[in-house]
Amino acid sequence: TGKGIHSGISRHAFRRDEMKIALMMENSQAAKNPVILKELKTVADEKGFPVYNVGMSDENDHHLTYIHLGIMASILLNAKAVDFVVTGCGTGQGALMSLNIHPGVICGYCIDPADAFLFAQINNGNALSLPFAKGFGWGGELNLEYCFEKLFGFGHGQVYPKERVEPEQRNKKILDGVRAATFKPLIECLKSIDQDLLKGAIAGEKFGELFFASCRDEELAAYIKSLLA
Repeated sequence: TGKGIHSGISRHAFRRDEMKIALMMENSQAAKNPVILKELKTVADEKGFPVYNVGMSDENDHHLTYIHLGIMASILLNAKAVDFVVTGCGTGQGALMSLNIHPGVICGYCIDPADAFLFAQINNGNALSLPFAKGFGWGGELNLEYCFEKLFGFGHGQVYPKERVEPEQRNKKILDGVRAATFKPLIECLKSIDQDLLKGAIAGEKFGELFFASCRDEELAAYIKSLLA
C-alpha cells in the first residue's frame, strides 16, 4: 500500500461513518474509467464508502466534456447527494477549472499521493481533479491507488504540519467566507447558463439515478426535474 507523508496519523483514526463519493470523467479519458473506478473502490470499499460512477463509464456512455463535469459536481455536492467528487481529464486542469467556477465546490489538483494528503488535511475541499493522460504511464494505476489512500485514509481538515493548526483552520474559514460572498446561489447560476449545456450535463441515466435518490434540496430537485421533463 501507499507509503509517505502521514505525520504519525493512524490510517483509520478519523474515519467517517460514511462518505459518499462520485466518480465522473469526460470523453477523452472514458476508456480509462474501469481502471480509475477499480483503484478508487479498492480504497473506498475498505472503509465502507459507497462510490457512484456517474460517467463516462466507457466511450459509448452519455457524452460528457470537462465543462459538464463542473455542472454535475456542483449539483450533486450542493444537493448533498454525495460528499466528495473524484474527477479529471487529460491533464486534470480543465476539470479543475470547471469545478471551481461553481458555488459549493472546492476542487484541488493531484499528481501524487502527497498532493492528495495535503489537500485533504490543509484545504479540506470536497473534490479532486487528477490527470488521466499526462504522466499516466507504467504504474499509473498504483499511483492512483496511493493517491486515494492518502485522500480518504486519514480524515479531512486535520492540518499538516500540526503546529500550523490554528492559522490554517482560520484561513480555511476565511476562504470559505470569501467564496460564499462572491458566488450566487446555485439555482440562480444554473438558470443563467446555456440551458442546452445544462441539460446535457444532467441527462445521463446514472447521474439522474443518484441525484433523485439522494438529493436533500427539494427546490433543486424540482428544478432539475423540470429540465428533464
